Amino acid sequence: MQPIVPLSTSEVLLLIIAFTGISLIISGWIRTDLAALLVLIALGVTRVLTPQEALSGFSNSAVITIIGLSVITATLEQTGVVKWVANRLATLSGSNETRVIAVFMIAGALLSLVMNNIAAGAVLLPAAVRVARQIGIPVSKVLMPLSYGTLLGGMATLFTTANIILSGNLVAQGQTGLTMADFLFSGGPMVLTGLLYMLLIGRKLLPARDTVVSAAIPAVDLRTIYRLDERLWEVQVTPSAAGQTLAEAAISATTGTTVLAIWHNAEAILNPAPDVRLQEGDVLLILGREDRVRYLTGAGFVIRRNGPADAELALPIELAEVVVAPRAPFIGQTLQQLRFRSKFGLTVVALWREGRSYRTNVGAMPLNAGDALLVTGPAARMRQLAEEPGFIVLHAPASEVTTGRQAVMAVLITAIVLTLAATGWVATAEAMLAGAAALVLAGCINMDDAYRAIEWRVVTLIAGLLPIGTALVSTGLGTKAGSLLTNSLVAYGPLALIIGLFLATVLLTQLVGGQVASLIIGPIAVSTALSAHVNPQAVAVAVAMACSVAFLTPIAHPVNILMMGPGNYRFSDFLRVGIGQTLVCLLTLLIVMPLVWRL
Repeated sequence: MQPIVPLSTSEVLLLIIAFTGISLIISGWIRTDLAALLVLIALGVTRVLTPQEALSGFSNSAVITIIGLSVITATLEQTGVVKWVANRLATLSGSNETRVIAVFMIAGALLSLVMNNIAAGAVLLPAAVRVARQIGIPVSKVLMPLSYGTLLGGMATLFTTANIILSGNLVAQGQTGLTMADFLFSGGPMVLTGLLYMLLIGRKLLPARDTVVSAAIPAVDLRTIYRLDERLWEVQVTPSAAGQTLAEAAISATTGTTVLAIWHNAEAILNPAPDVRLQEGDVLLILGREDRVRYLTGAGFVIRRNGPADAELALPIELAEVVVAPRAPFIGQTLQQLRFRSKFGLTVVALWREGRSYRTNVGAMPLNAGDALLVTGPAARMRQLAEEPGFIVLHAPASEVTTGRQAVMAVLITAIVLTLAATGWVATAEAMLAGAAALVLAGCINMDDAYRAIEWRVVTLIAGLLPIGTALVSTGLGTKAGSLLTNSLVAYGPLALIIGLFLATVLLTQLVGGQVASLIIGPIAVSTALSAHVNPQAVAVAVAMACSVAFLTPIAHPVNILMMGPGNYRFSDFLRVGIGQTLVCLLTLLIVMPLVWRL
């Protein structure tokens, strides 16, 4: 056993800074991108790194690749290419539950080969809901497999964030980077075995409870799930309240209720504007708690009834559910701050979060990723909302996607770029950036939309934490950590070393996500491989794939959070189904690594 080598001052400082940064990210006290920036600043201020090294993350090839890929993904979405593919894949699902699960898992995996997992999941989510509604199965039987499919697909491509980062770690330590073939041959079997597990075992473990977006139920049942009928009230305007505008009556402001509609002279006014003037005999449809509605009896209103509206007053109101997408630009803001009702002409009558329906003061609640909103209003307005970034409308009717010259150009440019990057003819970062520029020049996307497409939070997170890898190498701490792991595991063979790193990465991924896990473990894994004289490319691929094994908790990956609300999943659902999926990936790794990498 080798003696323990004392740590230098720089190494101690690096450990303190890295530990503090990871703690801030796990705790959620501050935003992850801000925590990454603080890590970057601390490494520079303490002189663990030079200022140039501390800021080098922003020019790293991994960051440039992600920027270019974000623009390419957004262009494929904006031109209708991705939605066209999603709709065509949905037509293959048939009417059998097993077939539906297979189709959407495969679809998620295929789209994840060329775009990020969140985008793949978001574009397939409405199609999955629509198909499940048509054939009468709970959405909870489809959405988790879809999420897992996108994660499995991310293991078989170079263009996943963690995979790009691990390839960069190799290059930073003087090794050959990874190629598309490295991941395709290693991750492809993961996709196949993961699919088989879900079809044979996992689907039996999926919950079959009534879901928020149960695709099989008609719109009226949405009212039942959100328990709206017990808070729907018909309130009649008396002479003392007549003549006021809705704003002057201040119903919502004083009672915290929502006026959904007004019946006036046999005409229904949906989502009434504040300047609508109330007249004697008008009937208001109000959503709110009884104690708050009763307050109106002293303000010139008469409560007529509670519960579903009379048939003679039936309104042609569309009910739809809208999911807040991960990394939506308005997360943390309230509906009131967004001026949602005046901007979109729609009313949010309830919010579903973590298995609970909220129906009072919804407009004052800060929005979280994965929140499901029950929205009412005209169908045309629903379709407009579906085009708004950050909102995913689940129950909007399927629309035919038209693909013109821009879509064809986008597909052609993307195919050329991916071919150049996959074959190694052009460096991946240069290919992606050139592809983004070509798409702008071809008129497929404008510069403003291109800038908006870039996930700056992710860019900042990666650029801020990449210097940790640089510091691990420059201070020698990465080599020491690698030697420690080598002494512990290499005696059992190269495969034992890979399994140990794989499991450590999987565990960290459940806590901080695959992007952060790759930034922390990646440099150490490569140093360990070099110290143990094990193929560093094989180790890097195993660690990169482990960053996509985000099956055990919904917080392990944003695509899980995206499915959490619509599927009404619980944390325990992911653990119950995800344990088997994780074990299958581990067993597949044990078989694939010796065959592909000759370990």
